[in-house]
Amino acid sequence: MTEREEQQAEQEAVRQAEGLAQGQETHKETGEDHAEQTAGKEDGAQVGTGIETAGVPEAAIPELVIISGMSGAGRSTAAKCLEDLGWFVVDNLPPALIPTMVELGARSQGNVARIAVVVDVRGRRFFDNLRESLADLEAKHVTRRIVFLESSDDALVRRFESVRRPHPLQGDGRIVDGIAAERELLRELRGDADLVIDTSSLNVHELRAKMDAQFAGEEEPELRATVMSFGFKYGLPVDADLVVDMRFLPNPHWVPELRQYTGLNEEVAAYVFNQPGAKEFLDRYAELLHLIQAGYRREGKRYVTIAVGCTGGKHRSVAMSEKLAARLVSEGVETVVVHRDMGRE
Repeated sequence: MTEREEQQAEQEAVRQAEGLAQGQETHKETGEDHAEQTAGKEDGAQVGTGIETAGVPEAAIPELVIISGMSGAGRSTAAKCLEDLGWFVVDNLPPALIPTMVELGARSQGNVARIAVVVDVRGRRFFDNLRESLADLEAKHVTRRIVFLESSDDALVRRFESVRRPHPLQGDGRIVDGIAAERELLRELRGDADLVIDTSSLNVHELRAKMDAQFAGEEEPELRATVMSFGFKYGLPVDADLVVDMRFLPNPHWVPELRQYTGLNEEVAAYVFNQPGAKEFLDRYAELLHLIQAGYRREGKRYVTIAVGCTGGKHRSVAMSEKLAARLVSEGVETVVVHRDMGRE
């Protein structure tokens, strides 16, 4: 990363901090996963916060989690898990700007109650400022936790080799040299961590389960669903997790008085659900989705897209999507309905 790129990343982080003051709930990653980027430069100017929490009630100060640890140990997965749980997540934020994020979050009128920040060796020119920032936060009574992700040398080597990318600190040496250098850099931070997770033998789902156990609280993480109607003649939706086919039902297109309408029309919907098997399908598939929901939650899946198809995506699939979405909503699933191909004919 060049000095200019680092300055741009720093400016973007400041813009994000300013966005917190306006209650904007966006997630901007200023870097990718540790196994996919090279390290930044060590030299550079420090950044001060310049903002105080004077006049802001202590109860309004956001909760803070700092995610750090070994490159390749799963920091990005941990961060995405917190994002799914409703945290405001910032990747690779310079440590000197952490107090700024918290202070402006406190001024967001309660829109940003929990902030997670990923700190890694890519920002090591700011890394020495982390302890100073933590002391500043402690003085301001900010509730903060440090989550440290680590893994064995063997596991880390396998992960870097699988993605065919160098370790951020290996330079002209080997992957193991970079791992050793990083362990030494992070030794003190690991000792200060509130939660250390060894991911050597964990898969992505198991890591998410551990994060859920620590941060989800008493409420089980929610599943969010998108129910999408579509027409097979326009192609399958590429983002579908589950696909069902309504072409086993008679097509209202061949009923002259219904042809011009869509599945949103009451008469069309009544025609569809008066057909043999339609109501039974809805009941049985809703039961199946109830079973799948529990499995998705256990596996750490928070979003599901259910594609409901018919020939043109106008009548049968639209009517069934609306009813299916209503069932999901009645079970407490946050659901969005999308009619992809309605109106294309």
